[in-house]
Amino acid sequence: MALLGTLIARSLRIRKQFTIKVAPPRIYQRRVLRNLLERGQYTAFGKKYGFDKMLSESLDWEKEFREKVPLHNYNSMFSEWWHRCLEGEENVTWPGRVKYFALSSGTSESASKHIPVTRDMIRSTKKVGFKQFYSMTNFDIPPHTFEKGVLMLGGSTSLTESERGDYYEGDMSGISAKNMPRFLSNFFYKPGQKISRQPKWDERIKLIIENAPKWDVGILCGVPAWAQIVLEEIVKTYKLNSIHDMWPNLAIYIHGGVSFEPYKQNFKRLFSKPVTFIETYMASEGSFGFQARPGAKGIKLVLNVGILYEFVPFNQENFDENGELKQHPQTYFIHEVKEDVEYAVVLSTCAGAWRYLIGDVVKFTDVKEHEIMIVGRTKQFLSLCGEHTSVDNLNKAIDAVNQQLNVQIKEFTVAGFPYENLFAHKWYVGCDDPLDAAAARKIIDDTLCAINDDYAVERTSALKEVIVEVLPTQVFIDYLKHTGKFGAMNKFPRVLKGKQYQDWQAFLDGRKG
Repeated sequence: MALLGTLIARSLRIRKQFTIKVAPPRIYQRRVLRNLLERGQYTAFGKKYGFDKMLSESLDWEKEFREKVPLHNYNSMFSEWWHRCLEGEENVTWPGRVKYFALSSGTSESASKHIPVTRDMIRSTKKVGFKQFYSMTNFDIPPHTFEKGVLMLGGSTSLTESERGDYYEGDMSGISAKNMPRFLSNFFYKPGQKISRQPKWDERIKLIIENAPKWDVGILCGVPAWAQIVLEEIVKTYKLNSIHDMWPNLAIYIHGGVSFEPYKQNFKRLFSKPVTFIETYMASEGSFGFQARPGAKGIKLVLNVGILYEFVPFNQENFDENGELKQHPQTYFIHEVKEDVEYAVVLSTCAGAWRYLIGDVVKFTDVKEHEIMIVGRTKQFLSLCGEHTSVDNLNKAIDAVNQQLNVQIKEFTVAGFPYENLFAHKWYVGCDDPLDAAAARKIIDDTLCAINDDYAVERTSALKEVIVEVLPTQVFIDYLKHTGKFGAMNKFPRVLKGKQYQDWQAFLDGRKG
């Protein structure tokens, strides 16, 4: 392992001496679209939308593609196309049969989405990983870091085989681990395949803590909430002053999934040596980019790995009040975007997603460097630590309370906030019937765990508490009047964030005073 690590560190130093010529963003993305159309023209999707004619007859196939292929969300993509992949049909939206499906966060219809993961997408994800690896030459990182272990904290790598035995499903991290290059898996990957296959997160934490002294970790990867919990437990268990007392060579923390800002100070308290923080942009639909240079505010999109990006301005012209896309919105390619404009991300990929609205909202921090920052979701979500709780989830939880306790909750809103170094949700429930807050809390919590996989996982880790406060319905009405938004066209927000939550709390405090 030491020899292999030395060779990797040396290759990074050698590469730093060379300047790699790059093409303009438009050239890369034009090539990607051409390749996607060529590969997809013989699929059922490609035949329906005439990919062959776009390639052979159109002088402007970029324009033809945007005009003829409609935008999709998950429900429309799955109901018309991807369900056929799940049933074993070949050549539906991408050549061949889909062998893997990544389970993503819940929708209104089920606990998990099934996102196709093709061999081409697995190769794409690997390419992005290696590009990120080589980009680390831009950072001031000790060379011996790359001789040490890489601790990856994610979902279970245990995959479930379908009843027919023709595909596997599970967390994207499990699919990636199953297809990880053997030399990485054998020599660097921690906590190792055996521990990572443990399906219960709390059991994995115990095993990681138990084995932590055996490892020499140089790079840590994972969602901030999970990583914080693991590091705190190790420090507490072994009575350390910092994690560097056990892992003195830890020099890089690679994170993504949620904003790192709420966690940054907590992490710094866990370290006694400098650690470089690097943000990534990954999802079940693919790996999209990473922070490629020190001090950059944004994540650099990788434009030549089989993923085409389009961007829809996230405004009232293109989206309704529920975050649903309106018909015929204008989309922009990478060379057409502007800085500091909010865009919803649309993908066409080598996994057979076509003009697919992924749900993220981004801003370009540097158009020339094609660097973005994630600023939200197209629909209202409560996601402090990766729980991805949608308004639909919230509505189902309240409906369960109404039915099980035979009450009528007329209004409600939810806010999230830091709580004992982790996080909590607070529900403000407007009900004029007698309502036991503790009973309502249990029903809400149980319902969300049942319909939302991500919420269920976070309730065992970073989402420490759920609080319910029962208020008269009139309080919600009075607040709308107070803010000048009382009327038939105004709705009480289901999720309160930032200043809006501060104003609401100040209003409630004023009533008590």
